[in-house]
This record gives sequence, structure tokens and C-alpha cells, in this order.
Amino acid sequence: MFSIDDLKGVIPPIITPVDENEKVDEEGLKRVIDYVLEGGVHGIFVLGSNGEFYALDEASQKKAVEITVAHVGKRVPVYAGIGAITTSACIKTAQMAEAAGADAVTLLTPMFINPNEEEMLHHFKAVADAIKIPVILYNNPGKTTNNISSALLRKLAQIENIIGVKNTSLDFAQTIEYIRVTEDISSFKVLSGTDYYIYGTLAYGGVGCVAGTANVAPKLVVSIYEKYMAGDLKGAMEDQYKLIPLRNTYSYGSFPVVMKDCMNLLGLKVGHPIKPIDHCSDSRMNDIRKVLVNLDLIEPSI
Repeated sequence: MFSIDDLKGVIPPIITPVDENEKVDEEGLKRVIDYVLEGGVHGIFVLGSNGEFYALDEASQKKAVEITVAHVGKRVPVYAGIGAITTSACIKTAQMAEAAGADAVTLLTPMFINPNEEEMLHHFKAVADAIKIPVILYNNPGKTTNNISSALLRKLAQIENIIGVKNTSLDFAQTIEYIRVTEDISSFKVLSGTDYYIYGTLAYGGVGCVAGTANVAPKLVVSIYEKYMAGDLKGAMEDQYKLIPLRNTYSYGSFPVVMKDCMNLLGLKVGHPIKPIDHCSDSRMNDIRKVLVNLDLIEPSI
């Protein structure tokens, strides 16, 4: 049974390998899961933004969750992403994830529409009330244009099975404020959703990160967390700095292709991005190779 103490560490939003028909590639997905688990991650987040959830139909989303739950086999918690626009669609996806065996769901703010704070409060509460497993909120205003304010977060954190938030805002002050306004709620935790801020989030009292770069360099990202928790602050900071060049590659292609391109370079055979997104240019792929070589993830080209 999942508990608040299980929400911690490094949780990669795993990429979703697809075949030539843009359907979930089961063997490819298993390879990704094995790779990040071997890297020591503390959870698996399926159907996140790096997992191209928005491009997968209901059947494909269900398949991705079921494969992930079965292959992880309770070794770490499985978090299933929900990114639908309407409350009813989010409830349907959340109930699917619960039935498929996910340990918790991660609920993104609606996109395209702009609900006010009262409407968002009712939306998140309705989804949380519709399932028995925990809910982690996902704030990503840069992508959805909707932002969870600290005042709204305070209210949401008091709903019984809403147990945490992943903040992907580049406004680090907001993460600090999230931690401050919920510090007296022991059943609620804050995670970094921006790979630049893993160390900083831990320093302010956060419990870990949902880090896209942990798809590619799981051992390095895990090292930031584990060194910090062991009191090796200098080592954790050094590893945070080592990670920055990989995070900087996000701008080398159209999101979220870069992590998928990186994993293909690692030899994991994860396929193509889902159209209209395409692979990075040849010149950018060369730049990415250099970053991976510098991280000792691939051998230099001869």
C-alpha cells in the first residue's frame, strides 16, 4: 500500500517508445523501465509530458500503464499521468490508472481553457474524490498557461488523498513558497519538476524530483539526491552542475523529442517522436552526442 513516505527521490517521467504506427512499443517500454531502474530511481512516472501522453489515445494510454505496472512489479511506485482538459475525462483516466494497478496518479492543470481558482479547486477535488489512490498535482504553467497559486495549493493540500505537487515552473520562488505554505501539513510533499532545481528544492525541504533527464542519466540524477540525503552537499552540488548541460539540450529540438533522441543514441531503440514532432537536426544530434560523451554515457565517435 502506497504511503506518503514512498513519495521521494528521483522519479523519471519515462519516454514512451512507439512503433512505426505510433502505437506503444511494449518491448521498447520495458527496455526504458529496466534502464532507469538499473540507474537506481525511486519511482516510475508513465504518461508524463516526456511520455507524449497528449499524443496517445485511450487504448494506448491504458496499455502503457498496464505494461509499466506489470514490468515494474512493485519494485518502486508507479505514477500514472493525467492530462485531459475536462474533469470527466480526467476522472475516467484516473479510474483507468487505478484499475490498472498504478500506485498514484499525477494530475496536470487543464490546458487550452483558463479556469479560475475556484473552478480548479473543484476540478482537482472531483478527480481526487473519484479514486482511492493518491494524487500528486502537476503544475506546468509554461505548457498549460494555468498556474496553481500557493493559496490554491494550500487548500488542495488539505484534501485527504492529494499528497504532493510537482512544480515545473521556472519560477523557483514558487517552489519555495509551495514548501513554505504546506510545511505544517505532514501528509503533503513538494517535488522539483525542473531539473535545474533538484538540489535547491531539496535544500528548501522538498523530497525529490520528477526529472526528464533521469531517462538518460538516471545514475547521475540519483546521485544528486542520494549524496544530498547522506550529507555530502558538495558532491550533490557538483553532480547538479554536471547535469545542467544535459538539461540544456531540451532546447535543441521540439519538446519532448530530445530525451527520446538521447535514448536512441544510447542504443535503447525507442523509436520516433509522434508527429508533428520530428527528430533533432543532424547538427544538433552531434551536439547531443558531445554531451553524452562528456557524461560517459556513450563512447566518442571514431
